[in-house]
Amino acid sequence: MDSDQITGLYGKVSGLAVPVSARVSEEQLPEVRIYTVTAEWIQTDLVRNSRLHYSQQWTLIADSNNHKSIRTVLPPGPCSPLSGELLSELSPTRGLRAVVRETGSQQLLEIWDRHGLRKSLNLSALNIHGRVYDDTQFGCLSWSECESKLLFVAERSRSSSAETRSGESAIRKDRSVYCEDWGEALTSKSVPVLCVVDLHHGEIDVLQSVPQDVSPGQALWAPGSQAVFFVGWYHEPFRLGLKFCSNRRSALFRLSLDGHCECISGDNLSVSCPRLSPDGSTLIYLQGSVFGPHNQCLSVQQLDLKSGKTSTMLDVVSRPQTGDFAGVYEALPSHCWSADGEKVVFSSAVRNWKDVFMVDRGTKKVSFLSDKHQRQVEDFSDLSKVYGSWKLLTVQRDLMVVCCSSPNSPPTLRVGFLPSADETVTWRTLQQPVVTFDYLWTVLDVTPTSDEDNLRYPGLDFGAILVKPSHLLCETGTPVVVFIHGGPHSQFPAEWNSTTAGLVELGFAVLMVNYRGSTGFGQDSILSLIGQVGSQDVKDVQRAVMAALQNDKTLDPKRLAVIGGSHGGFLSCHLIGQYPDSYRACAARNPVINAATLLGTSDIVDWRYTSAGFQFSYDNIPTVETLAAMLLKSPITHAAQIKAPVLLMLGGKDRRVSPHQGLELYKVLKSRGSPVRLLWFPEDGHSLSRVDTQVDCFLNTVLWLTQHL
Repeated sequence: MDSDQITGLYGKVSGLAVPVSARVSEEQLPEVRIYTVTAEWIQTDLVRNSRLHYSQQWTLIADSNNHKSIRTVLPPGPCSPLSGELLSELSPTRGLRAVVRETGSQQLLEIWDRHGLRKSLNLSALNIHGRVYDDTQFGCLSWSECESKLLFVAERSRSSSAETRSGESAIRKDRSVYCEDWGEALTSKSVPVLCVVDLHHGEIDVLQSVPQDVSPGQALWAPGSQAVFFVGWYHEPFRLGLKFCSNRRSALFRLSLDGHCECISGDNLSVSCPRLSPDGSTLIYLQGSVFGPHNQCLSVQQLDLKSGKTSTMLDVVSRPQTGDFAGVYEALPSHCWSADGEKVVFSSAVRNWKDVFMVDRGTKKVSFLSDKHQRQVEDFSDLSKVYGSWKLLTVQRDLMVVCCSSPNSPPTLRVGFLPSADETVTWRTLQQPVVTFDYLWTVLDVTPTSDEDNLRYPGLDFGAILVKPSHLLCETGTPVVVFIHGGPHSQFPAEWNSTTAGLVELGFAVLMVNYRGSTGFGQDSILSLIGQVGSQDVKDVQRAVMAALQNDKTLDPKRLAVIGGSHGGFLSCHLIGQYPDSYRACAARNPVINAATLLGTSDIVDWRYTSAGFQFSYDNIPTVETLAAMLLKSPITHAAQIKAPVLLMLGGKDRRVSPHQGLELYKVLKSRGSPVRLLWFPEDGHSLSRVDTQVDCFLNTVLWLTQHL
């Protein structure tokens, strides 16, 4: 295929829409009960080099006397574009909708009702605060109970600081002072403030009395709307990157509108995702340890607001048994409570899958809710009609809205009511995917050999997902691309992945490996990787490759390539150095190449120490011992053995892994006459997430693999 055909193929697989949020409203009629499900989607458009945001609405008709039985799903109306919407939220009575919208350089707050636009405020022109935060780390938009106030988080206005009070001389003196930010993907976030809008008077107040050493976010109204709850991240002595890091010291606070602020969670912990029960009696939140693994298994805590006592609803799972709940590894949806406030619903990783779970507050029993689990999919040999990933978007009025997908099936929406005791969920598909693909996929369980077992955490296994064309396209077998996730504490669930789909469509088999340290296998698995990077994870990937080749004789062992980003790029470069005769090509995005030289340039310096097996402290000064250990765990030490041609793709604005890491390997390979090609994306960061960048990366990766395989 030529470049245009490859780009067109990528446009096909990446242009399939993905639901990102949903909401439910309900109306009781004499004979029936009507549910309206509104979903918001993101769709990539290569023509505009942008991602489109739109909504779609379904009407569900249920029996009046048995409202958990959906009688009819009416066809949806046409999709409606959501131009410039950054945040939106329905009021408690569902009669009003608040929207923070961006138009050009201006940010507007709009209030919509059934008759149209009721109120509009130009937040930028008022100049009370800086830009509104719309990220998932800090951002929020919360209605008060009386629907007369809105709460959100924004950057502190510089004009309200000492510069204004001291006049032009202060502006001139301080304009070059360094301003810390919150790292990769949060470079525009530095000093967040809590803002309250009085909708009756059109006035905005910045709440005072937030502790000076805390940056607030994820705020919501307390019962009665005379106080707010928020998560505060401690930023002294300096800020560390927050993206993909659930181990940052933080606490839960209650701030009354009269200025009294108190901490209502424990000390030296990491907290996130406060969610208030429907009756306002209980606040749940996620809790983890500070430092250590950058992402980890979290506990769910419940705070009784009347007594002030906190108890554990779900604890950290150290080592789950096969088929059991494996712990919480991701954020709670904004609406996660059952209508009676007795159950909490969420989705999380479990081995190589992602599933939806329900926990009963009283019994603390955890139930799987997907029909995949009900059908005992582990016994199936054919997974072509099974959804491997279930992600909860919302649960409201006890109606769950989930996004389901698998490696051969793009995302689709399904709905189902929360089950009563000993019942199963009856799931209804709102809309089938536009297209499904004739791929074969299977899940592998891999056990390390005895000499590769971890002495501190023995007996751990891991997994992988193999996706391949349904028909053999070459007599010598199918070439294999080993695809390694970053993190390292993340996961490749059995879900739709446009890169994997594009490669399989072109005739490659793709092996996605969840090595020890991946989420979904328990906290012991995560902890086992600490101090073992560059060794245990490398051996795990190679062991998974050998297992796949042994189990599937249609794969061509002489045509292996490896790709990955971040820690996945780190492992890719390790593999071609430690197993130089196994791989014929490598494509790495923003890889860690030399952990010693990365130490002073990464926004998560704590992880650089932890990954090498050292304790982190803010006042750490590098020693010969730590730098030597980091160097020995790095791919650069194996660079002389690399034989495979290497494609490097680097983001010029990467704050997590400096692009000079990739440049370091580039120069070494160049000086030794090894085939190497480097793509430089000056305006992109660590995730290389711009649409034009992703197209360029896929195209060049395919051409590189085709050339060298």
